[in-house]
Parts: sequence; structure tokens; C-alpha cells
Amino acid sequence: MKYLIIILFCISWGNICLGQQYDPEKVNKKAVNFYNLGLDQAQNGNYKEALEFIDKALQQDGGFVDAWLTRAGIYGEMKQYENCIAAYETAFAKAPEYSKDYKLPYAINLGGAGHFQKALDAVNEFLSNPNLNSQSIKAGEYRKRCFEFAVQYNKEHDTKNYVFAPKNLGDSINTADLEYYPSVTIDDSTLVFTRRLKGRNEDFFVSTRKDNHWTKARGMDGDINSNFNEGAQNISQDGEWLVFTGCNFPEGLGSCDLFLSLRTKKGWSVPANIGAPVNTEFWESAPSLSPDKRELYFSSNRPGGYGGKDIYVSRLMANGRWGTPQNLGPKINTVGDESCPFIHADNQTMYFTSNGLTGYGGDDLFLAKRQPDGSWDSVINLGYPLNTTDNEGSLVVAANGKTAYYASDRADTRGGLDIYSFEMREDIRPSKTLWVKGNVFDKKTGLGLPSAVELIDIETKHTLQKVQTNESGDYLITLPLGRDYAFNVNRKGYLFYSRNFPFRTRSIDSTYIINIGLQPIETNASVVLNNIFFEVNQFDLKQESTSELDRVAELLNDNPGVKILISGHTDNTGKPTDNFKLSENRAKAVVNYLITKGIDASRLQYKGYGSARPVADNSTEEGRSQNRRTELTIL
Repeated sequence: MKYLIIILFCISWGNICLGQQYDPEKVNKKAVNFYNLGLDQAQNGNYKEALEFIDKALQQDGGFVDAWLTRAGIYGEMKQYENCIAAYETAFAKAPEYSKDYKLPYAINLGGAGHFQKALDAVNEFLSNPNLNSQSIKAGEYRKRCFEFAVQYNKEHDTKNYVFAPKNLGDSINTADLEYYPSVTIDDSTLVFTRRLKGRNEDFFVSTRKDNHWTKARGMDGDINSNFNEGAQNISQDGEWLVFTGCNFPEGLGSCDLFLSLRTKKGWSVPANIGAPVNTEFWESAPSLSPDKRELYFSSNRPGGYGGKDIYVSRLMANGRWGTPQNLGPKINTVGDESCPFIHADNQTMYFTSNGLTGYGGDDLFLAKRQPDGSWDSVINLGYPLNTTDNEGSLVVAANGKTAYYASDRADTRGGLDIYSFEMREDIRPSKTLWVKGNVFDKKTGLGLPSAVELIDIETKHTLQKVQTNESGDYLITLPLGRDYAFNVNRKGYLFYSRNFPFRTRSIDSTYIINIGLQPIETNASVVLNNIFFEVNQFDLKQESTSELDRVAELLNDNPGVKILISGHTDNTGKPTDNFKLSENRAKAVVNYLITKGIDASRLQYKGYGSARPVADNSTEEGRSQNRRTELTIL
């Protein structure tokens, strides 16, 4: 009601605002009666009915400037900005002096419609009035900064070809109740959201995608929903965990705490308070899990931050507890409020809201990218029309980096806030992210093995993700495009598994299901070292090979009684004698590296086989690439 309140306040002292061209005392009395009926309806939030009375008033007296101003205010509340702007401009034309105090709400609605240069001109005109009080000057200068930012943003970003067209998810998801705070799994097949039932109790609902349509949402099964308010939730990328905000729970440490529920065969478990040091006597809310479930981002107003609410991250420790939260620092947090963090499946891009960073007004949406050293680069405003002159809320982006979900009360809402999807503008998208999922099992017994799964940036050697499988050996790990990765699976007593994903130079539009049989460490057990790299026809180890070889050294250090054979293999291209010599030299290079890492030479042997032991057809490039390999065998 903020714009409407401004208008009604000014109208209430119409004689003070009286100008030379307009006298409200001379307005047609019948028009005034319709106008007063319209005011009553507007103050009760019945905007449609209010407009009907205002229009009748204007039919009686088209020069009724107060009615035009009120008409503008009502359209502003309805976010019908163009109608609002037209009504203001009619009032200005009819009584410029009388209506000049309305240049500020006029400017705000110009901004709502995206006319930022006109909005800036209007607010400058408003501020040129020498009779403004200090509060009006402060409000005007704030809006001026916002519009200056918007004009400059448009100059620096090419958004002309971007079409912002949010699509209501329909009656399967949205109802007359409020729906908000969407969250999706990595395969975009499960949607979880909060619904406020009858305007009071908040519960979680879930829908699944079938044949590209969302099924009828239902309350989440199990013991997660209660008579208390559950909200601001985030489902893990694998769909196994749900973290959420619970306020005024009996077991709460503060006003709002973070809770965790696990998916079981019987449904979602009874939520457990995550506890200290994540939760405090203060306010914790808006959690988001990293794709490997090892980092928990959230917002808190605990002391020691940079402003009101700051974004923090807590990391899962080896003992299964969450570590002391760390403030994300002054590049993210401000003297204002930061909230609603969402860490994308690429584990690098974070979206969040802030009212302390320069933007369009109120809470805007921003993104920040995590650098290889773990720091965050400068934040980026997501721009209009995603950001508006109103307050923006939570945003989530699917693994494809293109589809986004948010809640809004647009014109086609089923009732208040509904959930919508839209296509992200290209320059503010995260990395497209594929994923690998499967099961790790004992190769001899077939039984599932709880194991560690790691994703390593081959170039920087940084471990990007480290996932622990569940007790049955199931895992999911994300693969952002644009880098080359080493994919390793480790368990004590077994040979590790390795694979590489070369996404820097090529994009593979698919996902991977890889079930991994781990070989127990025993005589004659062998494994291909997929992340050993050489230049063509060379035997000098490339730098990208060291991460894998360090794993081999670690394996030997953990098993001091083990001796190994490193064997080199080639495809059948070229002369057999040359291939034999190349393969032997490559195997020798691996052994030499392991010796530099402190492994006793007596435990290491090497041999070259050239093209004598192919594992695939040499008639195709795919087969030849499999034949060019380095193997480790237990002696």
C-alpha cells in the first residue's frame, strides 16, 4: 500500500497543495461521492471495485485531478505500471502545480515499468522542489541512486534481445494459498516448495515431473510436516536431504533455527535440529546445501557480522558434525541484509538477495562466483526485469544453468504468491552442470561399499567436490562444464577407480550412470590409471598426471607390504618396435615419479607391451583411445 498511502496523505490536505489551475472545492459533488466510495474500497484492498468507483467519478468530472492521482496509485499497487503512468501524466497535464508532489511515486512506477531514464528525470524534478522536508529529500535521493544505477546498467549490459517471460507452473503446483521458496533436485524431476495453508500454517509440498509436466503437488510424506511452521527449505541435489527453517520450535535454540530431515524408505524422517554452532540464540534461516552436501550456506543476524543479516557457510567435519560457521566476508555481506543464498549444482555460482548493495530498490538478486582459491569475486546484480523496484525473494536455477524458478504475484496468479519458471539471461547463468550417479560395490561379492568419491580439477589439482556414498554405495557427483576433471573413488583395502572428463574443449550433453566395482587389494588385481597423460608420441608426464600419481603413492604408503607393476600400452598406429619402446618409457616415467614421492624402488616394476594387449577395437578412435593406457597391477 506504500504508493497509495502517499497519495491518500497528500489528498487529505488538498487545500495546502492547492494550485492556481485546480480547485478541489469546485469538483462535481456526484463525482466526489463516487470518489469517496472508491477510497473506502481501496483502503480495504479491493482495488478492482475501487477503480470502478473512481472511473464513475471521472465520468462525472474528467478534471477531477485527485481521482486521477488515486487511480494512478491503485494501478501502482496492482503493478499495472503503464496504466499507472498514464493516470499520473493526465493529472500532471491538468494541474501541474497541484500534482507536482506526486513526481516521486510517478518516478517509482516509471522504474517499475523499466523506463529508468524517464524515472531519473522525474525524481530529479521532484528533488528540485525547494519546499521538500528532510524525509522526502532522503527518499528522493535514494530513488535517484537506484535509477542512476539502472541507467548505467543498461548501458553496460546488452539486454535488448532478452525476453523475460515467467511461466506459471499451473494448477498442479499453485492454489489460492501462497506457494513460495521452490527447490529442485539436480535432474529437475522433483520440486519441493512451501505452502502457507489458510494463511497460517506453513508446510512442505512436493511434485514430480512426468512427461514434462508436474504432477499434482502433495504434502511431503513421513514426519517432516508438523503443526509448527516449516519453511525456507532446500532439497539436496540427490534428493536425500532436506534442510529448512523452523521458527519457534520447542527444541529451538533461537527464534528461527535450521533443521535437517532425511529421506528414508518410510518417508521423510523426524527433523533434527542441526544444533550449535550453526544455530544460536539469534536468527538462522534460508539454508542451501552444496551439491556434495559438505557445505551449508545460510543467513543469520548473529553478532559479529557486517550488517543486519549476513550469509555464512558451515562445513561438514569428519565426525559428521557441522563446523563453526564462517562469514562470507565483505565482498558478499554489507551493512544491510543479505539472505536467500542458493549455491548452484556447479558448486561455484551463488545467488542471493541484498538490500545493502546498489540496485533497483529494496532487496535485489545478485550472483557471485567462487574462485579456485575459495574466495568470492565481485558480486553482479542480475538486472532488470528480474530485479525490480520491489523486493525480490529466493531464486533457484536448474542444473542446465538455463531454467530458473521463483515465486511472484504476477497477474495470472492463482492467489498471492505462485511459483513460476523462466529462462535465465545468458550472461548471468551458472555453468551448465552434468552429473554422474551410480553404485560402488565390491567386485567380488557384489555388495555395496560406502566409499569416498572425489572430483578434482586436473589443471589446478583442487578437489572441487568430495562425496561420501550412502551405506548402500549409492552416490551422485556434479560435473560443471568448462574444465577437465579427474574422477576418483577410494576405499581402504581396495584399488581406487579413476576416470577423466575432458569438458574444457568439448561439451557432452548427457548424464552418466557409472556403477563401479572396486577390486580388493590382492595379487593380480589391476586397475587402469585413467588420469595419466602424455603428449602424442612422448613419454614425459604432463603436469595434469600428478594428482592421480599422488593417489598411487598414497595407496602404497597405506599398504606397505604391496608391490606393484606399472604397464604401458599403446594402440596399433605406427611401428610395433616404436610402440613397444614408447610404452616402456611411459611406464618407467610413472615409476620414476613414484620414487620421487618416497616409494622404495624395490616395490616398483615397469613393463611396456606396446600394442600387444588391446582391450578394444583398434579400428575406431574410441577403441584406440582405450588401448592407449597405463595400468597398475598388484604383484
